[in-house]
Amino acid sequence: MEALMNKQIGEFVAEDYRTAAVFSKYGIDFCCKGNRTIDEVCTKKGLDKTVLLDNLSTVLNTQPDQAIDYRSWPLDLLTDYIEKKHHRYVEDTVPVLLQFLDKLRRVHGERHPELFKVYELFTETAGALSQHMKKEELVLFPYIRKMFKAKLNDNTVEASHFGRVENPITVMKHEHDEEGERFREIARTTDNYTLPQDACNTYRVAFAMLDEFEKDLHLHIHLENNILFPGAVKLQETVL
Repeated sequence: MEALMNKQIGEFVAEDYRTAAVFSKYGIDFCCKGNRTIDEVCTKKGLDKTVLLDNLSTVLNTQPDQAIDYRSWPLDLLTDYIEKKHHRYVEDTVPVLLQFLDKLRRVHGERHPELFKVYELFTETAGALSQHMKKEELVLFPYIRKMFKAKLNDNTVEASHFGRVENPITVMKHEHDEEGERFREIARTTDNYTLPQDACNTYRVAFAMLDEFEKDLHLHIHLENNILFPGAVKLQETVL
């Protein structure tokens, strides 16, 4: 029990992503703030530690159907997956969502002024994520692949212009924190994507897409913060 209490949230999710649903149920941020222990988060939120651990145990002791063990993936494959799965999802979804949210604020903004705030927040997310993903795709991910290739060939690599890999990782994690907070604000503003009685089809689709976008962002950040980045730091020690 004590070992579980002192285990970091990100470690639970890295070992079995199904535990993410448990943490989400209790409003616990497992992606941006995954370095907190069960004990720390329960104390801060006033949660019953035993109940939370019981919920986690139920999930962990249930045989998964098709659980993906991302930790077993080589780092070059994981970077490719993040780019092709999550970066591409963001690129494809952002323009559509911006169009829907713009229409909502123009048509329903007078009765639901919170829509102006939602549009503003998501516009900020769109711009920030675009720059964030470019930095990963052009700087950090290629260096991780370079280190991985060097390790396979039993070679070394020269230090990058950014120094140790922890430097860009620190920047990426800070930007993850900003996006996590921005989407928490969107969720608060929309009362967790609750539709008003006069919601039209566009309203329904836009809120469903926002909800889906947030869930994808959680997995996206989790894969980087809790699996890719720690793996890159360890890999660095073998090739420099």
